[in-house]
Amino acid sequence: MSPEPTAPTSLGVLLAAAAEAGLVVLSAASWPEAAADAEIPPLAGFIESAFSPLLAEVATRALRRRPEPAVPGAVTAIVMVTALGDVTSATRVAAAVDAGNRVSPLLFFQSVPNAVAGYLAARWDLTGPVVCVSGMSAGLGIAALLIDDADADEALVIRTDLAGAGDGLDRGAALLVTRPDLNLPLTA
Repeated sequence: MSPEPTAPTSLGVLLAAAAEAGLVVLSAASWPEAAADAEIPPLAGFIESAFSPLLAEVATRALRRRPEPAVPGAVTAIVMVTALGDVTSATRVAAAVDAGNRVSPLLFFQSVPNAVAGYLAARWDLTGPVVCVSGMSAGLGIAALLIDDADADEALVIRTDLAGAGDGLDRGAALLVTRPDLNLPLTA
């Protein structure tokens, strides 16, 4: 079995994959979405890499577009999907270690891909489980399992990988998903 491509798939393909996994998309977002999306907004506490700011940006867009939760106090899981993680931070940490230099505490912290998930959970009061996987089909499958097992009412599935393949652009996408029995509308 060959690994999934590192560049995130188009939002249309992800919407279709979510439907195929039996999930209803409550809201969706991507980067870039418009010509104005030229520079990823910085994220306090994350330095030298676009990975966490990009992930936070697409997640924030999807969460801002969400309808009101069908269940008061709905539990939202975070499912991060990244084939390679924060390559920039990992490379810089490795270079510092190889050279015998001190590693910046911020770089060490952000070299863990799901460090940004803690930021999102605190910022948006998300209380569900956090999972990090390498493929979108795995991410959607995990989201479905978390909802089916009542570990979450909905899941924020975020696909982010830095440039390095294809056209050399950083891209990301986020889907807020649930199961169809809630009958909630898609918001763009």
